[in-house]
Amino acid sequence: MKRLITIITVLVLIIVLFIIYSFNISNKNNDLTKVKVAEVTHSVFYAPQYVALEKGFFKDEGLDIELTLTSGADNVMAAVLSGDANIGLSGSEATIYVYNKGEKDYIKTFAQLTQKDGSFLISRKNIKNFTVNDLKGKYVIGGRQGGMPEMTLEYILKEKNIDPKKDLTIDTSIQFASMAGAFIGGTGDFVALFEPLATQVVNEGYGYKVAQLGTLTDNVPYTAYNARTSYISNNKDTIEKFTKAVQRGLDFVNNNDSSTIAKTIMNQFPDSSYNDIKNAVESYKKNNTWPKETTFTKESFDHLQDIVIKAGFLDKKVSYKDLIYEE
Repeated sequence: MKRLITIITVLVLIIVLFIIYSFNISNKNNDLTKVKVAEVTHSVFYAPQYVALEKGFFKDEGLDIELTLTSGADNVMAAVLSGDANIGLSGSEATIYVYNKGEKDYIKTFAQLTQKDGSFLISRKNIKNFTVNDLKGKYVIGGRQGGMPEMTLEYILKEKNIDPKKDLTIDTSIQFASMAGAFIGGTGDFVALFEPLATQVVNEGYGYKVAQLGTLTDNVPYTAYNARTSYISNNKDTIEKFTKAVQRGLDFVNNNDSSTIAKTIMNQFPDSSYNDIKNAVESYKKNNTWPKETTFTKESFDHLQDIVIKAGFLDKKVSYKDLIYEE
């Protein structure tokens, strides 16, 4: 009888302790500030962000991140403007478009995440020793017109004296999320895709990886975090904490090897193998894809606008102070 009472007492104690633990965890989570983030694509390209999520860097800052895939920078802007997202992760060219349309509560960039083009050129045929000249006369699925992937591709072509309007066909009619499917379905000779999607298309036998576009051009603030002017003004503490967490993610990817990074972010890519993730990380690391700091400099913003102007989507530059948030 005493043994039975002891067992019951232990079980009751375990249950009580579990309830207390659950209550404490619940309270701890309730203390976190919810931040809704819309990301333009889900890619190894954004490894620092996923490191910050997986290592708990955002939670360390008191933030509960709700991450939503919102394909295309235009859709990210729409999500931020509508309030469906507090923060957007996309190319900052989209914030310029919003600003130039006269939006009063316009969108500002506050932290940079990548500094190179993150896409890989997939060819339907295996081309050894590929050069940009191999694109002449070809059909390329390049991304949304006025988006960073397509404009950077045009910039690369023009730097090699190739006319993107006359010397080849760049299809800008296909939605960002549908580019891989269109290529698999038989459209185009080439398509520009991010990892791990690029490797998946290759592994399934639909094409060959012939170039990493980020290696064909210089540094450019390709992807950054942005938010409404009002949200930044009313939530400066949250923006500061968010930026600190991202900075820790950048520090991690810049100070650790590809294997360590791949193991850290594997949960973000359940459909990809460890080796594929590791190889993608290695490619990005070799190309110095991730900046040392989140700071979005005036020089980088000017270079971004040079690309947009050269693509024909901007007549004159917008003031750095108007669109880049500085604490």
